[in-house]
Amino acid sequence: MQVSNNVSAFNVWRNYTNNVGSLRDSMSKLSSGSRINNAGDDPSGLAMSERLRTQTRNTSAAAGNVENKLNYLQTADSWLQKIHDILGRMGELAVMANDGTKSDTDKAILQKEFAQMQAEIERIAGDDNTAGSGDADAAGKFNGLALFQGGTPISQQVGADGGQVFTSATALDLSGASTEDIGTGTTWGALITSGGTIDISATGDAGAAVTEVNAAIDFISGKRADIGAEMKRMDQTLEGLLSYEENISATESRIRDVDVAKETAEMSKYNILQQVGTAMLAQANQLPQGVLQLLG
Repeated sequence: MQVSNNVSAFNVWRNYTNNVGSLRDSMSKLSSGSRINNAGDDPSGLAMSERLRTQTRNTSAAAGNVENKLNYLQTADSWLQKIHDILGRMGELAVMANDGTKSDTDKAILQKEFAQMQAEIERIAGDDNTAGSGDADAAGKFNGLALFQGGTPISQQVGADGGQVFTSATALDLSGASTEDIGTGTTWGALITSGGTIDISATGDAGAAVTEVNAAIDFISGKRADIGAEMKRMDQTLEGLLSYEENISATESRIRDVDVAKETAEMSKYNILQQVGTAMLAQANQLPQGVLQLLG
């Protein structure tokens, strides 16, 4: 029996210390809800988890970009619906004016309303020549951006990676076109915005105005269809982003989050081992006392 070095006590103490450390780790994991609380817990798991967290944050931000674009398109469509309604009224006025039984006074009254409808389209499109043309005059805006003035294309990141960028027109160009451009133009500008030449107070001009307005309605309908197609695309993109975000979040959770049931069992095990270790350490420390009995 050795007295100077109690090897048994040292072995018990080493095991006891290890069990206390493991118990402390289990308690830390359960209290934080995370299996990885520092790089030493799982180096490779930590690296994967951080990469997935970055993907989640980037995907969430990209989804926000897509939602902004959807709001932009919905706003543009709402204003085009307003223009549709105005054109419908203008067509109605033109048909009413194309009536030989009406007096010149009646037709002049119809012309005044027709002109006001034109002015409202100009106001929406931001091409009101009486107030000075330019973006500042446009009623049709989204977040301060004129919707119908054309301009530099919009680029938006729509994915977690930098290369996933969607580019579309900044605005629909409804400015700077004259009445006679309706139905013949190849750009967004082919609409009544500065068509002061139309005067429905004359019967012949009223008939021509009906044709012009119908062409304008067809034009706007086509552009609204284009917007609808882009909205559908953005809806699909958003749905994909949200699904992707959900999946990578679940993957990151499996790597980083603690399994409560499993870790609770581990904590119970180490708690028992700690208590047993305490008892065994007391027993090991009693072993040298046997020497006294031999000497007695």
